[in-house]
Amino acid sequence: MSDSEKFMKMAFDLAEKGRGLVEPNPLVGAVIVKDGQIVGKGRHEFFGGPHAEVNAINNAGDLCKGAEIYVTLEPCSHFGKTPPCVEAIKRAGISKAFFAVEDPNPLTKGKGTAILNEAGIKVEEGVLEEEAHVQNAPFFKLIAKKMPYVIAKWAMTLDGKIATQTGDSKWISNEKSRNYVHDLRGKMDAIMVGSGTVIADDPLLTCRSKACRTPKRIIIDSGAGLPLNSKLIRTINEAEVIVATTNKARADNVKGLEDAGCKILRVKETNGLVDLSETLKELGRMSLTNVMVEGGGMILGSLFDNGLVDKAMIFVSPKIIGDAKAKSPVSGRGAISVSDAFQFENVKSYQCDDDTVIEAVIRNY
Repeated sequence: MSDSEKFMKMAFDLAEKGRGLVEPNPLVGAVIVKDGQIVGKGRHEFFGGPHAEVNAINNAGDLCKGAEIYVTLEPCSHFGKTPPCVEAIKRAGISKAFFAVEDPNPLTKGKGTAILNEAGIKVEEGVLEEEAHVQNAPFFKLIAKKMPYVIAKWAMTLDGKIATQTGDSKWISNEKSRNYVHDLRGKMDAIMVGSGTVIADDPLLTCRSKACRTPKRIIIDSGAGLPLNSKLIRTINEAEVIVATTNKARADNVKGLEDAGCKILRVKETNGLVDLSETLKELGRMSLTNVMVEGGGMILGSLFDNGLVDKAMIFVSPKIIGDAKAKSPVSGRGAISVSDAFQFENVKSYQCDDDTVIEAVIRNY
């Protein structure tokens, strides 16, 4: 690993600490190096706060003069909630800037590099670029497709079952895995489920860990029939509930949910059901960056069928249920042949006690 890659890796580690705090902004970390020694560090800490470059420059002080800065994303060149970072870099006297990847935001794309070059500051782009795409995949997708990054999450047995034929699913995964899921929820903008899951399980979908944020709860419900006595409604003051429905939903159902405090998201229908692509576009207009979908099988199946899943997180428990009628995690149309299966890449696995967690991604943008 070269020195530039080593310092950029440190910047990635700093950036990661902002996950769940900075969205819809990207995760960004910055490291300032002088004579081979780190003299300043910074990250984007929260949405609306100073950017990573500014925090690193403030940390380094006068040692910035003649130093190099390593940033995980092209420094911004426009006024937003904070002033342009390129101006701070120029004022600090930094002589060279390394960054991992060009900012896809049209307001900045390529402009930060141009301004630094005009100021006589050397720029090197593309240090660990692939890692930068992975870390900020939700931000890149929101910019490119105006839709949030979709994580399909489920827990299943070794034989691929999420519940018995009677619907019993407590508990497929172990306690450590369930606690981990709560940590994950705290880094999401929203948790999504279908109305069938709500009726079957009456979930809270809240985050019960010391989380970065409280995610919105999104229910896909073509008939707007979400029970008014559900835990979701009873805890609506703790976390927002958004019900995605269609124009064919009964008016009294919709009014009841609105009166209970739900936000109603009316989208077009496809085959009598909520169009999930249109739903995600609406969520993108709300600047939601990432959504974790926790079931049920019809929702997950439709997302896979329409190429709307970006990442899967699967918790595999060392149990066997058996029974052809027991429930599987993904339904929908599915693949006619194995060659048509939805193919993931960058697969990794790790343990949560005796559960195995599998993560896999696919780039759709």
